[in-house]
Amino acid sequence: MSDTKRHALYERFRRGLALSPDRPALRIGSETHTYRELHEQALAWAGSLGSARVVGVLAGKSATAYAGILGGLYAGATVVPLHPDFPAVRTRRMLELSGAAALIVDDQGRAALGEGLDVPGIPLVAPDPDRALDEPRPVEATDTAYMLFTSGSTGRPKGVPISHGSTHHYFELLDARYGFTPDDVFTQTFDLNFDCGMFDLFCAWGAGGVVDVVPPSAYLDMPAHLERRGITVWFSTPSAIGLIRRMGGLAPGALPTLRWSFFAGEALRVQDAADWQAAAPASTLENIYGPTELTVTITAYRWDPQTSPGQAVNGLVPIGAVHAGHDHVLLDEDGAETAVEGELLITGPQMATGYLDPQDDGGRFVERDGRVWYRTGDRVRRLPGGDLIYLGRLDSQVQVQGWRVELAEVDHALRACAGVEDVVTVARPVDGSTELVVFYTGEVRPAAELARSLREVLPHGMLPRRFEHVPEFPLNSNRKVDRPVLAARAADLLAPRARRAA
Repeated sequence: MSDTKRHALYERFRRGLALSPDRPALRIGSETHTYRELHEQALAWAGSLGSARVVGVLAGKSATAYAGILGGLYAGATVVPLHPDFPAVRTRRMLELSGAAALIVDDQGRAALGEGLDVPGIPLVAPDPDRALDEPRPVEATDTAYMLFTSGSTGRPKGVPISHGSTHHYFELLDARYGFTPDDVFTQTFDLNFDCGMFDLFCAWGAGGVVDVVPPSAYLDMPAHLERRGITVWFSTPSAIGLIRRMGGLAPGALPTLRWSFFAGEALRVQDAADWQAAAPASTLENIYGPTELTVTITAYRWDPQTSPGQAVNGLVPIGAVHAGHDHVLLDEDGAETAVEGELLITGPQMATGYLDPQDDGGRFVERDGRVWYRTGDRVRRLPGGDLIYLGRLDSQVQVQGWRVELAEVDHALRACAGVEDVVTVARPVDGSTELVVFYTGEVRPAAELARSLREVLPHGMLPRRFEHVPEFPLNSNRKVDRPVLAARAADLLAPRARRAA
């Protein structure tokens, strides 16, 4: 592989192709697709996409989705993974914002198109073997490999372009840290429009290993599933630990095939890490952290059953050290640099250069000391040994099932509902996860009606679990909405559910 091509994200698959041409690259239930087969399918997709520079992939976790994503990369295009279960208005907006010039769909995507998703002017592409490329098209390190969308406070999703150069730096670091091999079998628990899904794909493919899609039914007996599929690398949000525990799957020694376990997307609790480690004693467990804007994950912390519990703060596992090649600072409330505790800012090769729309950059991508930094909005503390630990958000963003949600977007969407005057959404922890509670003023509306209105514009994971009408919002001494009071009310409302879950 020449130095001029090493930065291309698709070269990781080609590395796996050279290592394991006739071994499985992808398994979906009883389906198996070898590296050679997936490579040929991707070349056919790439040629069929023609000159499209941005390609939407509206698909579930199907062979079409994986070959389509790889095909878009082979074509030298920007790939935009889209979830077929997202509301039509949201998906259409993502396609419009990204400038998608072609669309790849599977059966789920086609069903979404038939249920109200209108994409005028964007052709649906089918793979034509007669148009297959001989080899992938070259790309520059600065070219965008894929684009993901995060929640936006105004109701408009924010596009995050991730370059080939950023992914190259990221995966090279992971290769050196983890030493994955062709014998590794990786779970795919994440949806493909979630950046953590890229970890699974390109760590596995870069090593010549296997990506194995985990079906929802597997959670009923995860130990049996992992044993049957020969899984060696697990990656999920911490919420999965609680689900597997409730299904009786976390008995000591229950997960013997695992040699690596990774968790990201939410704060990892000490008890969850300890229980998982006991169930997977041969596994090395890491808590990895990072926003989409910093290319999947930007820190890593290796769990040690003997020492890690003593490093916890508020029962949470540290997030570890920032990746090599990056600089970071902590800022206090006045914007001054502090050594111990403050908002985390990071700059370096994994950082996106900004949002798709530069107007969204304000307050997030900021200039400091002549360089651009990403403000994470996360408050962290530096531990005596140098590792960082997450303390919470400084703004209205929260993590719900691994997705970053702007509470202001929920407020914005609900204000459009008939009879609703104003809205304040708060988040509360429940059994290791996060639930949203909406307080609203105006006319009293049935909760089912409010939920139905939100379902038209918000993904399922962003939907609140409770809607509470209030005559007016409580105000603090500055005459601002007293969010702590509402948060306490939300905790009382969710307490019965929390007790049942316990």
